[in-house]
Amino acid sequence: MKWSEISIHTTQEAIEPVANILHEAGASGVVIEDPEVLGRDLTQNNDFGELYQLNPEDYPKEGVIVKGYLPMNSFLGETVEEIKTELNNLLLHNINLGLGTVSLAEVYEEDWAHAWKKYYKPSQITDRVTISPSWEDYSPLSDDEIVIELDPGMAFGTGTHPTTVLCIQAIEKILQPGDEVIDVGCGSGVLSIAAAKLGAKKGLALDLDDVAVKVTRDNVKVNGVSDIIEVKQNNLLDHIDQQANLVVANILAEVILRFVPDAYRVVQPGGHFITSGIIAHKQEEVKKAMISQGFNIVETLHINEWVAFIAKKE
Repeated sequence: MKWSEISIHTTQEAIEPVANILHEAGASGVVIEDPEVLGRDLTQNNDFGELYQLNPEDYPKEGVIVKGYLPMNSFLGETVEEIKTELNNLLLHNINLGLGTVSLAEVYEEDWAHAWKKYYKPSQITDRVTISPSWEDYSPLSDDEIVIELDPGMAFGTGTHPTTVLCIQAIEKILQPGDEVIDVGCGSGVLSIAAAKLGAKKGLALDLDDVAVKVTRDNVKVNGVSDIIEVKQNNLLDHIDQQANLVVANILAEVILRFVPDAYRVVQPGGHFITSGIIAHKQEEVKKAMISQGFNIVETLHINEWVAFIAKKE
């Protein structure tokens, strides 16, 4: 079967909203070609030992290319125009699209169904946590290494994007054995699984996207933490009454701003709110909203242009 590969040349900031637009348009799979991982991999190899190698020729010289795969049918033209319209709408939210160019190519299903996996290899993202694709045969390098097996499926989230790395680093710093955790916008479930393997007693993973809910359930099962993590379809923290020691959210800054009051409501006194997905030029806006709500910013973490906050409810 023939498919149309739609490629959007954009920025790191726009990766998640662009990928979401492609999913909403019916894309069967999304590939992200981000040259930032090449530099990060070299750093990681110096710290942790070489886990994998990536080919620089597979990546753009600048910016990021997000690719989606659409069926070749009579509606393709309208679908592409709708995608372009949604991309333009991102500008209304002050999201930098960079070049914002859109191109199309024809591919056969067998060419792309597994091709994206060459971009996704085992990655040791903290001193203790390694994320490995579920199809890779990876053996821990030490007795205390925590391995998260992940298959993102059609849910956005391989666990290796800087915003996810920042969240897991923050969870590793803050989480205490026996804590209860709520993961808002769980994607592929990596943050919930990390929390469970780092000692959480109970976790609630939430996502509005039913595909993300299914993928998270599958990954939770593969990692043997089904008895700890409940997965539920839900819009942010709407109608969530239970409280938790820790709330984590790796979502766009615009979305974080919408549910800061709910995050404050569900975090137990003395508990923490970890949030990432924030591009550097929007960090002050998010920080101000969190402080105004009553959170105390304990620590700010950075990877390149991405920011994560660790906040405490005193």
